[in-house]
Amino acid sequence: MFLNPERVSMPDIDSDFCYEGRQKVIDYVVEKYGVNNVSQIITFGTMAARACIRDVGRAMNYPYAEVDRIAKMIPTVLNITIDKALNMNPELKEAYESDMRVKELIDVARDLEGLPRHSSTHAAGVVIASQPLVNYVPLQKNEEMIVTQFTMGTLEELGLLKMDFLGLRTLTVMRDAVNYIKQNRDIDIDLDKIDFEDPKVYKMIGEGKTAGVFQLESSGMTSFMKELKPDSLEDIIAGISLYRPGPMAEIPRYVESKKNPNRVTYETPQLEPILNVTYGVMVYQGVTCSQI
Repeated sequence: MFLNPERVSMPDIDSDFCYEGRQKVIDYVVEKYGVNNVSQIITFGTMAARACIRDVGRAMNYPYAEVDRIAKMIPTVLNITIDKALNMNPELKEAYESDMRVKELIDVARDLEGLPRHSSTHAAGVVIASQPLVNYVPLQKNEEMIVTQFTMGTLEELGLLKMDFLGLRTLTVMRDAVNYIKQNRDIDIDLDKIDFEDPKVYKMIGEGKTAGVFQLESSGMTSFMKELKPDSLEDIIAGISLYRPGPMAEIPRYVESKKNPNRVTYETPQLEPILNVTYGVMVYQGVTCSQI
C-alpha cells in the first residue's frame, strides 16, 4: 500500500535509534552509499509573531521597553500570527490604531512575518541518492557537516529518498538500565524476550504509574490509561494510536466497548474479524484504507 506507484512522493520512513548511537547509523549509511550520495537536510526557522516584533523593533532602534510591551501583547497560543493577535487582543488593536509608532512597527513586522530567520540542520532527516547529490541539489557546509540547501519538502518533490533517523533518549535509558541491573544485581535482561503478558505491568499502567514510560507519561495519556485499564499490548497500541487529534473523539467509544464487549456491533458481519481486536472501532489508518 505504501509503495503504491500512484503515490506522488515516497512514504515516510522513520527509524528510532539510541540517542548516543545515532551518529554511528549515519556514518554507516555514508560508508555504504558513499559520502557524496548522503547528506543531512537543512531546515529554516521562520520569524514568528513575537520574535518578529522584537527583531523589527531592534532594527528600527525603538527602545527595548516599548518593543517589549508590544511583543507581550501577542497571545502565547499555538500558530499565532500578528493579524490573529490584533483580533484577539483589544489592547493591541487600540495601540495599533492610535499610535503611529506602534502601527509602523506592526506593519513592517507583518510584512516580514513567516520569512526565514535562520537555518539549522533537520533533527532527523537524511537524504540518500544513487548518484552524487550535487547532481540534484545544491549543498553547503555548516559548522559540523554537509547539508542540502533545499528543505525536506523540496527534496521530496524532486523524488529523492528522505529517511528520518531519530535519536531517541528512551532507548538510551533502556540500554543504561539493563547495564545497571547487570552491574548492581548481576541479572541479565534480554529486551528481545520481555514478557508482554505480565499482569503486574498492566496493573501499574492502569493505576496511572506511567512516569518515565515512553508515550504514556503525559497527564492526558495517564488519565486515559487509568480509564482504559489495559490488559494487553494491543490495548496500549490502540490507546497510543487513538490519542491523536484525528481519532481522539473515538476514545470514549473504545473505552466503553472494551468494558462491554458484548454490546459491540458491526455495520456488516465482514467487519467483525477485522475490528474485533479493537472492539469495533476503526483505529488504524491501514484498516481504514483497506475498507475504502
